[in-house]
Amino acid sequence: MIELVKDALDYMNGQLNIIEKSLLLLSDEQTWTKINPGMNSIGNYCLHLAGNEYQNFVTAIGGRPLIRERSREFAAEGGFSRDELIAKLKEVRSQSEAVLFSLTDEDLNREVAVPYDPGDWSRMKGGQPSEEDARDVRSIRTLLLRISAHYGYHTGQIVLLTKILSETEQHLSGNYH
Repeated sequence: MIELVKDALDYMNGQLNIIEKSLLLLSDEQTWTKINPGMNSIGNYCLHLAGNEYQNFVTAIGGRPLIRERSREFAAEGGFSRDELIAKLKEVRSQSEAVLFSLTDEDLNREVAVPYDPGDWSRMKGGQPSEEDARDVRSIRTLLLRISAHYGYHTGQIVLLTKILSETEQHLSGNYH
């Protein structure tokens, strides 16, 4: 396996373990609690992480159809238990690993198109794009770095919200926080 792929997946799997540990401290209701109307719930972040990973790894690199509507990830106010969210994150990870394990060193510099739902693209970047225009082009190496960093960013938000909602003093990341 390519060292960069291994490192990215090891990091993301560690983050997924932290998310699971966090979710197991919460009730289903707490998982969907927004502590401020302008903020997202932990459930929203879980859906977002699963959607983002699927879009970039399984769709863009693996060639599977785009099944994501990004805006729905943030609009959701329930619909999944914490156990279902954990299962969803793990299922996407399994699909991502199947795609990423098949890569070669030469693939890292290959550019792939990351497609977006045109409505999501319009909300993010403006305009009314055609389906063909609603896409970014990135190298696989860049996607590995960006998606793993993105995963860690939202894991930190999940940890903070878990600590607030559960009033735990546990060190959820295995470090000092």
